[in-house]
Amino acid sequence: MEKRTGQSIRYLRTRDGVQIAWADAGRGPVLVKAANWLTHLEYEWESPVWRHWYRFFCEHFRFLRYDERGCGMTDWRVGELTFERWVEDLEAVVDAAEVREPFALLGMSQGAPVCIAYAARHPERVSRLVLYGGYALGWGKRGDEQGLREYRAISELIRVGWGKENPSFRQVFTSRFVPGATAEQMDWFNELCRKTTSPENAAELMEARAEIDVTGLLPRVRTPTLVIHSRDDVVVPIAQGRLLASGIAGAQYVELDSRNHILLAHEPAWLRFQEALLAFCGLDARARGEGAAFEALSSREREILTLLTNGLSNAEIAERLALSEKTVRNHVTHLFDKLGVWTRAQAMVFARDHGFRA
Repeated sequence: MEKRTGQSIRYLRTRDGVQIAWADAGRGPVLVKAANWLTHLEYEWESPVWRHWYRFFCEHFRFLRYDERGCGMTDWRVGELTFERWVEDLEAVVDAAEVREPFALLGMSQGAPVCIAYAARHPERVSRLVLYGGYALGWGKRGDEQGLREYRAISELIRVGWGKENPSFRQVFTSRFVPGATAEQMDWFNELCRKTTSPENAAELMEARAEIDVTGLLPRVRTPTLVIHSRDDVVVPIAQGRLLASGIAGAQYVELDSRNHILLAHEPAWLRFQEALLAFCGLDARARGEGAAFEALSSREREILTLLTNGLSNAEIAERLALSEKTVRNHVTHLFDKLGVWTRAQAMVFARDHGFRA
């Protein structure tokens, strides 16, 4: 199947007059991602933090996403930042995209409770529900006084320092999302804060989310559900992921060995996330054809990847291809860079899951 690697961005107008920016990319079964905070459809498309996520989704799905009200390319000046409006905005995007068949719905972080409400309200429209790093209770509803104090302190810091040139204010916030980030990734994330919303909107969104409580909706979700959560996530503690999995009948649960709220491309947890989602959605990457990432490989790199996936060492590959071991190491380094992996094990899993044809 031919892959569509670019995205098309369009606008819709909600019932209360807000212009929502939404994007359509990839081909395949439909996957709709509910909005989470800190998105910008254009700016994050090639970002060092999100790029691998979108490449993966677009290789396997027709992937729909949008910037929520008050953020990114959507209207910033909005009168109502409420949970009900967030659910209505998701409904509006699905309608605008003219999705006719039941589709997979992805809720990440703050998008999870919105997806839970949508699935409970429209069980006939959702074929599968995937909740990553999500929660049923906002900080104001968890009975955790220390956590709530920290949350409120960050909210106040956002009002004071979000728009300043000095990124130190924003880094108090962003370092919680990607503690394992490189300097480049952290710099990009800090800049995303300024580009995606105003200090006032950021604080209001945090305060509104603190009051979320969808625990009463969990028993009403009848859609097959997969809950994935990072074990050491400080943005959304692991207890919230377990609450979702225990509250939704029959939900599958996958716990990742990571401290990042946004999984980074080099960590094994990211590969585990891909495996879990594809298996849950019933997709065999090999049957869907070779992934677009392999198009960038030279014929020599393809040979080396084939031998690497067969378990050969660099020395064995060098002997097989009549090359020096140093030349093989250089090829392997370039190959890893092109595939976005760091280790041989990751390269082997990536090749398997993305349909590499040896």
